[in-house]
Amino acid sequence: MILENIVFEEIEIGLNVSVARTVKTSDVIGFAALTGDYNPVHLNEEYAKNTRFHGVVAHGMWTASHISALIGTQLPGPGSIYLSQELKFVAPVMIGDVITTKVTVIDKDFEHGFVTLDCQCTNQNKEEVVFGIATILAPKEKQFIEVIEPTVKVYDKIS
Repeated sequence: MILENIVFEEIEIGLNVSVARTVKTSDVIGFAALTGDYNPVHLNEEYAKNTRFHGVVAHGMWTASHISALIGTQLPGPGSIYLSQELKFVAPVMIGDVITTKVTVIDKDFEHGFVTLDCQCTNQNKEEVVFGIATILAPKEKQFIEVIEPTVKVYDKIS
């Protein structure tokens, strides 16, 4: 796969990108394995049934990580430098939910080369689950980068 960035000069207010992804058990288990976050609300069905969510929920940061993925691969893409991110987690994300992540340019700082992005994650019912604002140092030079998507095998089993 070839990734192409959008340099600061090409970025316009209102420009946006989005991606949709269905939450799988293997996503939650894999995220726990990668981060060390073994909170039972994410990994233990019996425990999670007795919480306010009534079932296993995805890690909030799993959902938010899709914001980072869009920034690093599409808008602005390769060469982007994350400067800050504010987030609000407003609804649970359950196994089977379809989460659409969207980032939209809302400001450009011409003096510093920063772009401000409105970040939003919604579920299949168009309900907002995560939202926030990111500040990114946009790349100045055009890049086309070939990447190989890594594969990881995670088994879909929650205790």
